[in-house]
Parts: sequence; C-alpha cells; structure tokens
Amino acid sequence: MNVQPDVEFIKYLKGAGGDTLKKCYQCATCSVRCPLSSDEKPFPRKEMIWSGWGMKDNLIADPDVFLCHACGDCSTYCPRGAKPSEVLGAIRSYAYNFYGWPGGLAKLASSAKGLPMLIGIPAVIIFIFWLLSGGMHIPSKEAFASHGYQQFFGSWDFKWYAKNIFFIVMFMVPSVGIALFSLYKGLTKLWKDMAARANITSEFRPSAVQFVTEYLWPSIVEIFTHKRFKECTTNTNRVTGHLPLMLAFVGLFIVTCWSLLKNDVIGLFLPSWHGPMLLYDPFKILANVSAVALLFGIWTLWNNRTKSENEGTTSKTFYDWFLIWEIMAVGVTGFGSEIIRLLGMPTLGYIVYFLHLVAVMMLFLYMPYTKFAHIAYRTTAMAFEKYRESSFGKPVIEQD
Repeated sequence: MNVQPDVEFIKYLKGAGGDTLKKCYQCATCSVRCPLSSDEKPFPRKEMIWSGWGMKDNLIADPDVFLCHACGDCSTYCPRGAKPSEVLGAIRSYAYNFYGWPGGLAKLASSAKGLPMLIGIPAVIIFIFWLLSGGMHIPSKEAFASHGYQQFFGSWDFKWYAKNIFFIVMFMVPSVGIALFSLYKGLTKLWKDMAARANITSEFRPSAVQFVTEYLWPSIVEIFTHKRFKECTTNTNRVTGHLPLMLAFVGLFIVTCWSLLKNDVIGLFLPSWHGPMLLYDPFKILANVSAVALLFGIWTLWNNRTKSENEGTTSKTFYDWFLIWEIMAVGVTGFGSEIIRLLGMPTLGYIVYFLHLVAVMMLFLYMPYTKFAHIAYRTTAMAFEKYRESSFGKPVIEQD
C-alpha cells in the first residue's frame, strides 16, 4: 500500500493536543481497554496508526473517532504515554473545522489567536443593535424592578411584537441560522464520506420514519442515558459533570420557549402575564435549578480538566478550554443578571446582561466549530453505526 502522509495534518494534531502520538509503538493496549473496540475494529489502535501516517482522509470520515467519549482509559493504561484519547480529541477538533462553514469562521475558532475576534464580533454586533434601538440607557430602579431586562432594547407602542424581542431576534436568529446551516453542510458531507469508506451504496435507503425510529432516536436515547460513559473505568466521575450539564440545557430551552410564549403571545391578551416571572413560578424554579445544574456541571468538568492536566494525563488546549470558558460565561452572567435584578442594581445589571447576550450569541454562532459540535457529530456517528450494521449497510448479494 502506497501511503502519502499529510505532514501538515500531523503538525496540526501535535499542536492540538496530540503531541504524544509518535510515542505509540502499536502494542494494542488501548484497544484491549476500550469498550468500543472489537476484533473487527481495533479502536483506537487503527486511528493511532492512521494518525502517525498522516492519513487525514481516513480519520475525518471514521465514525469511531466521533463515537469516542474521551473516557481516558486508553491514555491511562498506555505503557508509552502516547495518550490516544488526546490524539482522538485533536482529530475531532480538526474535523469540526474541516467540515465547518464558512471556512473563515471555522478557522477563527480553531486557536487562541482568534479569541479577541471571537468575542469582538458578537460584542460589536450587539452594541450596534443596542445603539440603533434607541434604548441605550440605564432604567430607574422602579422600572428595573418592574420590567427587568425586557426593555433592554427599549419599547414601543406596537403591542403585537415587543421591541426587545425584535432586536434580539435580529442577531440571535441569524447566529442560529448560520450554525444550523453549517451543521447541515458538515453532517451531510460527513455521512457521505462515512458511507463511501464503508462501501455503502445509495441503491436502497430507509424511509425518513424508519431512519428516525431505528437509528436516530435510539442514538439520542443512548446519549441522554449516558450509557457508554458508565463503561469508563478511569474518569468515572465524568457523568457527574456531563449529565447535569446536558439536562440544564434541556431545562433552559424549555424555560426560554415558555418565556416567549408567556410574554409575547399569552401576554398580548392577558397583560398580567407580561413581565418577569415570580420566584415561585414553576418555570422560574426550573430555570434556577437548571442554572445551578449548569454551573455545577461545568465546574465539575473544569476541576476534572485541571486535575488531569496537573497529573499530566491530558494536555492544555484551546479546543478543550474554550467550551468550558464559554459555558461558564453563559451560566455566571445569566445567574448573575437575575441576582443583580433582585438586588435592584440596574447599572451593573445591564452591563452583566449585555455580557450574557454576548456569551449566548457566541455559544450559538460558534457551536459547529468547537467542542460543542460533538453533540451533533457524535449523534450522527451513532446513527451511522446502527445504520451500517443494518441490512441497508450491508453489501448487496447478487445471485446468478
């Protein structure tokens, strides 16, 4: 076999946390320890071979790379300190940027050099909208107590569509739209590449309903239950951080949808429903519980990451820390905005709320290019794993 190594790809892996990959001498200890490995697919041994040889095309279309949940067992028991878990993380980082659209934004999110721009883009956009809204002022304590942040961008007499919502939609919806379109392009290309590598033809395909019920939904259920996380033996407490974090996002999504419905639909006909939720409101309780769960989860992951770096089992990379910083910023500014509102401090409250909007926009806009993309890519890889093991993923046997 003639192998043409991609030297630049190898350099990227070594700079993104996979600097130990050349220590691997193919003893297969990692594959013996990994619960995802099988006789047919010696994971992550084959990925370590491909990485050392610079076989980029094989790796970015390898579903096993995305199925890995970085439990660290392979790195812990590696006799050479090759840290396969870190190499796999570097491969995923490269893949998210490779499949990301637009390319310039994906490249910007790939290293710490782009951090000032990553923060500056949403900060400037929101500041300009705040300026254009004419609502760029600090309210009185009475108005702040009554409306909270619902008039951050001002108000107008047209009751059918709140001015605050209008301006938030103007920058949040395009951010979500760019992220979703990028994910669509990336996941579509990933699926085609995985299918091509697995020699799966498109002659026979499941229906949309069959695909969802047999491949996609079981994958989502498996992710929510954290089934594979529980098979780890090294980082057994990773579930303690990931599970509350995931449930927190679900809870905050529910609260956000209810808040929009309450204030901007029901509130149009029942004015008493318009305004900040009371502390004993069930959805407010859910919001606060979710916020605490988010902060607890990300703090746990922060401590785990710091501990593993101090012990030398993982490397400190922008790819890993950016998402931790970002989620922490969303949680601290969101929870802080509420506390400051209750304390009746409008000036500080508006500053913190502005930072909260910036953090949320960053979370949405950069989702396809950061570690957060693992949610979508891993779900897709798990669905493909089930798909390729089904009759649709098997080669057609032609009879004479």
